[in-house]
Amino acid sequence: MEQVKDTSFRKKLISLILPMTLQNLVFALVPISDAVMLLYLSPEAMTSVSLSAQVPFVLSLFIYSITAGGSILAAQYWGKGDTESIEKIFGYMFALSLPIMIVFFSTTMIVPEYVIRIFTDKEVFITGAIPYLRCASFSYVFMTLAMIYETLLKNVGFVKQCTIASIVIVFLNIFLNAVFIFGLFGAPEMGISGAALATSISNGTGFIICLIFNLKLTKFRLRFKNIFRVDLDLRKRFSKYTLPYTLNQLLWGFGFAMITVILGRLEEDVAMANSIATIIKDLVSCLCYAIASGSVIVIGNELGANRLDKAKLYGDKLFKIGVISGIILGIVAAASSPLVIKFVNLSEKAEHYLLIMLLMCSYYILGRSINSILIGGIFSAGGDTKFGFICDTLTMWAFIVPFGFLAYKLDWPPMVVYFILNLDEIIKIPAVIIHYRKYKWVKNIIDEEV
Repeated sequence: MEQVKDTSFRKKLISLILPMTLQNLVFALVPISDAVMLLYLSPEAMTSVSLSAQVPFVLSLFIYSITAGGSILAAQYWGKGDTESIEKIFGYMFALSLPIMIVFFSTTMIVPEYVIRIFTDKEVFITGAIPYLRCASFSYVFMTLAMIYETLLKNVGFVKQCTIASIVIVFLNIFLNAVFIFGLFGAPEMGISGAALATSISNGTGFIICLIFNLKLTKFRLRFKNIFRVDLDLRKRFSKYTLPYTLNQLLWGFGFAMITVILGRLEEDVAMANSIATIIKDLVSCLCYAIASGSVIVIGNELGANRLDKAKLYGDKLFKIGVISGIILGIVAAASSPLVIKFVNLSEKAEHYLLIMLLMCSYYILGRSINSILIGGIFSAGGDTKFGFICDTLTMWAFIVPFGFLAYKLDWPPMVVYFILNLDEIIKIPAVIIHYRKYKWVKNIIDEEV
């Protein structure tokens, strides 16, 4: 009987993780293609776009916190078989995301210079980022809409379709990058602005694909009544379990953005090396994020169906998977350093910084794997979101940001500053594991009184 459970778990997890990993992987290829192509223009162009990427990163924090919160409830409602409530969640996610989408679109379109100055004070990077942000502002609208539709599709069993949409977005983006950056096939040679135009067109295409999948494969619709007349019980339940998660994502994300701000004010070689190191970290973290996202659905389904013992068993298995995958991925990140340095066009000093950064990735990725699966996956599946909010906020804002800023102000060596700024995932592991063993996350939040 135990073997049957294991087989069921493996099949369900693999059916979620493989498509999600592929989806994360192909998305990670976008900044890589941008970096490779823009390096042909200049390292400054590549760094300008890398710094500009902090804007959609912050936007995604807002939208992801909303959609992930919706996913927490949708997974348990799907396990219970309550499709009406899932459609209400769909509308509520859109209602919460709409004003955020409008703000990001309008500010990057109208005042891009003020936006990019948040992340760097180097004029060479600001000059390149302004046209990129203005042109990329349209992509933020499409990205927001696509994230909402993808959340719905994933939670009702259409993970593969989301992966298809992602693959189309990425390869279209790569192709259009080449076309518009270098002016191929008679297109104008647009440089940095060409990369932004490619991103907008590909994200728009991805949204249309998700919309078509939703209309063809599901009965869920974005109804007017669910957007502007939100069910009171749903709103209370959504707020109770997702508000801490939302605040966690935002405060952690702004802390992460502050790290970029600090690094962006160090010497240019550090900023350029960090641009490449960030891409590598995100690339090897694709599996971690996929397991975390799959954990919410797998465990949430069991909790919603009141199979609490089975959810606990699955949690223990996922925790072990997180440790093993973190060790393997950390080694891969560090071992990739000679190959990465061979293919980047950086100064000798920047290459030296990049080598050290990639070696530091070995412990950072281990922490990211464990914490993302436990905090972002298992704890969230059971509505245990307050711990993650407190843990991440204290780690980032009581230690990493202030000590990193102090090290910068005291003019400590750049790699010492970088080391401090990359300790967040490691120092919180003991507290996270202790909390996991308390099993407060083993809870059916759908049947619980709000």
